[in-house]
Amino acid sequence: MLTIYGVYLSRASRVYWTAEELGLPFKSVKVTQARYLKDPFAEDAPFNTRSSDFLAVNPSAQIPAIDDDGLVLTESLAITMYLAKKHGGPLAPANIAEEGQMLQWTLWAATELEPQTVQIVLVHDAGQEMSEGGRKTIAVASRMLKMPLSVLELHLAGRDFLVGDRFTVADLNVAEVMRYAMGEPKLFEDKPHIRAWYENCQKRPAFEKMMAGRRAEAAALSVTE
Repeated sequence: MLTIYGVYLSRASRVYWTAEELGLPFKSVKVTQARYLKDPFAEDAPFNTRSSDFLAVNPSAQIPAIDDDGLVLTESLAITMYLAKKHGGPLAPANIAEEGQMLQWTLWAATELEPQTVQIVLVHDAGQEMSEGGRKTIAVASRMLKMPLSVLELHLAGRDFLVGDRFTVADLNVAEVMRYAMGEPKLFEDKPHIRAWYENCQKRPAFEKMMAGRRAEAAALSVTE
């Protein structure tokens, strides 16, 4: 069975969404990020990214990771691509050309979008979006996103999805990276094609199952805090 190490409130969300899209049974092992713990090495610390048993899975001390019948993978976007190709169906590339296109968009998201979108979500997560420093960070990230978002908007003109005529792992990967920036709706005011595409991605039942996991974790955190 597929084992997913992580929490829903992390980049593991991409892997959980992929597993739900593919209808895969999986075991979820909760691994707390060590940076959120006062002392991740304490005897009573929850299983976390600095726990010795997890470091045996991923020495980089990062989530997510998977163990798929003995195959261990540790990079979220590589994991989603692997699962899609292994299990096939509409999520996966139908030929080598589509595989190249899906890799292109996935790597594009990681290099052109995520360095900036993650800056935006970190400001919002810290509740600093109205502070002077927070606004400066968001302004810089937004400026850096102007060209890549224009590229994506142009590509989506006249099509519903990134590759082929169906929702694929490329859409999932890019949408998950894009989600970090959705706290700044002004970025998308003149991007109707991106907005429509993104809304379609989030209407999927598998996405909602993943988001239910995120909401449950967030609710549990608010109780413990």
